[in-house]
Amino acid sequence: MTLTVPTTEKPSVNASSISSALSLAIHEHRLAPGTKLGEDDLSDIYGVSRTIVRSALQSLAHQQIVEIKRNRGAFVAQPSLTEAHEVFEARELLEPRTARSAALNATPEDVALLKDHITQEHTALDAGDRGRALYLSGKFHLEIARIANQKTIADMIDILIARSSLIIALYWRRESALCESQAHHALIAAIAENDGQRAEELMQSHLVDLHSALNLHERPPIEQNLRAMLLGDTQR
Repeated sequence: MTLTVPTTEKPSVNASSISSALSLAIHEHRLAPGTKLGEDDLSDIYGVSRTIVRSALQSLAHQQIVEIKRNRGAFVAQPSLTEAHEVFEARELLEPRTARSAALNATPEDVALLKDHITQEHTALDAGDRGRALYLSGKFHLEIARIANQKTIADMIDILIARSSLIIALYWRRESALCESQAHHALIAAIAENDGQRAEELMQSHLVDLHSALNLHERPPIEQNLRAMLLGDTQR
């Protein structure tokens, strides 16, 4: 979602829309882990009260992509090395079985939607927009969870994928492993053929490959200018 920065508070700009805009900026790596999300800055950028901004930040904290530190304010979350391992291990436990269920439940319309995700990913990569491609890749995995018709597990996967985006921003080592199109194409083929076992195996190997692409060494926080990142977002 892209917001137009208003000069005065407008009813259409509320806590939910600000939360969505910040979430997208984080997922697309336009806001790096460790970036301070100052209430005054966000209030000025979006033309709303600090109360609305605070509500948006609380929502993102509930999603575990923002950390609110006492007497210091809100920051884009920075998962630790231990958390990085735990998140991908949890995905490796949940998503292969979900892929199996998706393959058994998938309709031609579901398969068409997954193919559309692949097309959008390719378009983003061709345009050099790595962050957008990463965001779409996460959506691809969430769509598989939706097709599986497992809402509770899908909600868990949603949180895990949000954390994965932060982990990739901090610890990524192998650019080519960015949800490689070959892996996604193979998954779509298995799902289209209603081959549950094959879909499960492909998802397992895909996630293990992503996990192995992490550089498991501490890295310093990446500092960004909040105003420049968000105003740049609205003007692109």
